[in-house]
Amino acid sequence: MTDVDRAVAMAASVRKAVRALGVDEVGVDYVGRAHSLAMKPRLASLDDDHHPAYLHPGRSVLIMTRDVSLADPLALAAASLMESETEELRVSASEIEEELGPALAATLAGIPGPGDERLVERLVTLPELWLLATLAERLDQLRHAHLMHDSSGWSAMHDEVGRVWLPVAERTHAKLAQRYEHWFRTFAKRVG
Repeated sequence: MTDVDRAVAMAASVRKAVRALGVDEVGVDYVGRAHSLAMKPRLASLDDDHHPAYLHPGRSVLIMTRDVSLADPLALAAASLMESETEELRVSASEIEEELGPALAATLAGIPGPGDERLVERLVTLPELWLLATLAERLDQLRHAHLMHDSSGWSAMHDEVGRVWLPVAERTHAKLAQRYEHWFRTFAKRVG
């Protein structure tokens, strides 16, 4: 399977998962366009279609559909376009606004990421839909962290999850909390 084939297969999986939740075709198309936009920097800058960041936009949407059963097209589009790790893989606010509208661009501009000094406060004051999208995106990043980061930052990342991301997930959504807890417990073996 070529890199384009993997991207096409993920795009089809995203649309199928969104459609399975009963989202109408306008909403399915909106999420599909967001996913396509999120893939542009990946197709341009990642040489390896098996790079852990390559399918991240689609995996974030699949976490939202499969674990959260969220059928809100705007929140699913936001999850697809979030990129909390790699600046060069982010889509600019102007591109998002032009392609998908100002509401989504404004939403994404207000999403905090790891390392934010006021991370807990900013996360817990997000509207629930955006918080769920943020938790899903971060979870996917964490699940692949051992493939993308050298071990020097693992302890700090694990600590932040224990102090911030896991407790926020616990008060937000049971399934996401379960997945964060599993990651936290499993990753502790890598850190320890």
